[in-house]
Amino acid sequence: MDTKNKVKEVLANLLKVKIEELKDASTLIDSIGVDSTEMVESVIALEKSFGVKLSPKEITKNCTINDIVSNIDQKLTK
Repeated sequence: MDTKNKVKEVLANLLKVKIEELKDASTLIDSIGVDSTEMVESVIALEKSFGVKLSPKEITKNCTINDIVSNIDQKLTK
């Protein structure tokens, strides 16, 4: 499974939304309505799933799914 699909799967399961609702250009806050607690939970879930350390600044309210995937891919290639 590629990074983008895995990110969408993790977020869909955590946020109780359908994967189809997670568009590449979706922002977690504006498009999906994630609150601050869910944002922290999202960071933790993605860290566990990918085995990388993410700072909250890397997954901010303005980040899109594509931005999150890019951040994770950069960490995986280091």
